[in-house]
Amino acid sequence: MKGNIGAVQEHDFDTLTGLWEASVRATHTFLKETDIVWLRPRIRNHYLIHVELHAFRDEHHAILGFVGVANAKIEMLFIAPQAQGKGIGKQLLQYAIHHMKAVELDVNEQNPDAVGFYQHQGFEIVGRSPLDGQGQPFPLLHMRLK
Repeated sequence: MKGNIGAVQEHDFDTLTGLWEASVRATHTFLKETDIVWLRPRIRNHYLIHVELHAFRDEHHAILGFVGVANAKIEMLFIAPQAQGKGIGKQLLQYAIHHMKAVELDVNEQNPDAVGFYQHQGFEIVGRSPLDGQGQPFPLLHMRLK
């Protein structure tokens, strides 16, 4: 899909949070409603401010996906459900690798489509944690660019 990738401003955080929620609801079927409700304000008010953010915008300037990187690690990569499978994730991932120097990421083990996507893009599993970053029982696979 054609569009451009550019930096995100704080005034975009509500849009990013809504996109995050829609994406998670479409792809993270292992999460319960209470998990999403608990995470949403943390995404909006804490996590977004701790990463360098870049978004994919379509020709109408609508944000269809975003990536967040900190310390050469992709901390978040989310695509709007209606835009999934159109190459936006690949474009954002390549942008993160080439422009933001990202070489690592964690992915939920219970999200096999995402694991496969990252493996197809050149990442390999280098470790596993039984808990996620919030200490919840959602195992993470640690991946590194080959």
